[in-house]
Amino acid sequence: MNGRRLVLRGVGAVALLAGLGRAAASRHEPSYGQHGMVLFGGADGLYASHLPMMHAPHDRQVILQIHLADKAQDAALRRRLDGKTALWTIAPENFELDRLAPDSANPLRAFKADLVQGHFERGGVTRHKGASIVVDKVLQFRPLLPRFAASTTARYLQVGSGATRFLVKQIDSRPDFDHIVAFSTRPDAPTDPVEVPKKALEETTAAALARQLIGARIIGTIYFDKADLT
Repeated sequence: MNGRRLVLRGVGAVALLAGLGRAAASRHEPSYGQHGMVLFGGADGLYASHLPMMHAPHDRQVILQIHLADKAQDAALRRRLDGKTALWTIAPENFELDRLAPDSANPLRAFKADLVQGHFERGGVTRHKGASIVVDKVLQFRPLLPRFAASTTARYLQVGSGATRFLVKQIDSRPDFDHIVAFSTRPDAPTDPVEVPKKALEETTAAALARQLIGARIIGTIYFDKADLT
């Protein structure tokens, strides 16, 4: 009899834990998860671009202006990234991505993350563990298209306003590609978005982008990926 009671208690405990797990998950839905980001920037600023997918909880294109709470770490990272195209990514703690929306009732102001040289899911090396990242500004927050669609142009947003800037492709098709490019220009050059012809899922060439940025020099691609946007 005692054995049966122990078994029943064990079954009850498992059911209770499972229920608690489901309740915790439901509290975090629909945009809770680990939202990896590309980290880029330089002396004039640091930026993070969410690595999106075409399904929840990652179906948002989000671009942030950020800084590290540790001033020495922030300055060292800016020097290391300045004018370079080597890939760095952010592996953050889990959070609700929708807290970065402009109309969020509980906006995300800061989070902890590992800073990884390379892709954090593809063999990258962690250089800073548990860094405190402060969100200065949300530069873009856009839901991705849930349906299949195609655009004949690739529209790139300019990020930054100094001599070294970045182009981030606006994801507006399905399937599509994620593309971040570094370039140098005059500090007083316009900061308007640029549009170039789009050839299916082919990476936009440096020459095509340079034609839309008079006097600019394309430094190179920081990130290009299409695997997660089909």
